[in-house]
Amino acid sequence: MSRFWSDKTRDLAPYTPGEQPRVDGLIKLNTNEHPLAPSQLAIAAISAAISARLRHYPDPDSVQLRLAIAEREGLALEQVFVGNGSDEVLAHIFAALLSGSEAINVPDITYSFYPVWAKLTGIDCCSRPLADDFSIDVDTLRHIQGPILLANPNAPTGIALDLETIEDLVLTNTERLVVIDEAYYGFGGATAAPLLERADNLLITRSFSKSHALAGLRVGYALGSAELIEGLVRVKDSFNSYPLDVLAQAGAEAAIRDGEWLLEASHVVSQNREWLRAELQQRDFFVCPSAANFLFVRHASIAGQALFDGLRAGNILVRRWDKPRIDNYLRISIGTREECLALVMALDGLLASA
Repeated sequence: MSRFWSDKTRDLAPYTPGEQPRVDGLIKLNTNEHPLAPSQLAIAAISAAISARLRHYPDPDSVQLRLAIAEREGLALEQVFVGNGSDEVLAHIFAALLSGSEAINVPDITYSFYPVWAKLTGIDCCSRPLADDFSIDVDTLRHIQGPILLANPNAPTGIALDLETIEDLVLTNTERLVVIDEAYYGFGGATAAPLLERADNLLITRSFSKSHALAGLRVGYALGSAELIEGLVRVKDSFNSYPLDVLAQAGAEAAIRDGEWLLEASHVVSQNREWLRAELQQRDFFVCPSAANFLFVRHASIAGQALFDGLRAGNILVRRWDKPRIDNYLRISIGTREECLALVMALDGLLASA
């Protein structure tokens, strides 16, 4: 620990991402990456940008990318913000919009980066318990006065709120900011975007990493009122005025315009998810209802740690947390049908030897 660290740095407990080991023959079902290759239009756009534009600085305002997103969502350019993955976008939200709050309200089981950002920006993070079935307790949240941050579908459970429920939560108190993290948008969950016409207290974040198979490009975005977006821009331009490089902007713009690829690819993931769900249920697994590109599962009799270790020994990575209520659960990313089949076969071996 360096003697030059600030007190805040010493007190931080950084987020731990999923493993990214370099092992031949590894089946990675631990970080919710898309199983398919990205849109060929995106690949072509990135290739063109490599040869033509790398010697120039990127557009600091990412206008063409933001226009493409705005057109897709039926919004104005001023209602779209982009950053290096939705993680950076969320970090800017904490700095620009939440840092003056006494506390931010999040579910007790959700994306574990939220309390890290809260700690970094000096905000208390109030964990609101999920119901026994892991659904979000909207009735309790409805009466909370402070800002609310929800992932929808939630992570790591995959359970999604419907649009009517989100609308009720957002419009119950329009003096309260509600941030909906739609990182897993595109796999069956309802988006809150239609509410933006009536709710200037709503901010939505999304990522190209999951639904567009561009995790390596690091592009995320936010949708909201022009006033909320301007706050994010102020922080961005006080921190890094060139957040997205030319390759990221070109690839993401082409990807958002290729709606046909998104529909087809999302359909493949959804089909594989439902196939895997059925296979796991036949093997005595409880499987949470998921509208994301992963399943959250628990076996009826075998501990999650034992299954995690057994799969890892067989070069199959899934995700697990040492956390009350979910320490026996595994989060399994949806891979190709071949990868899902390999997972099932490996589980059969582990179950037979248990």
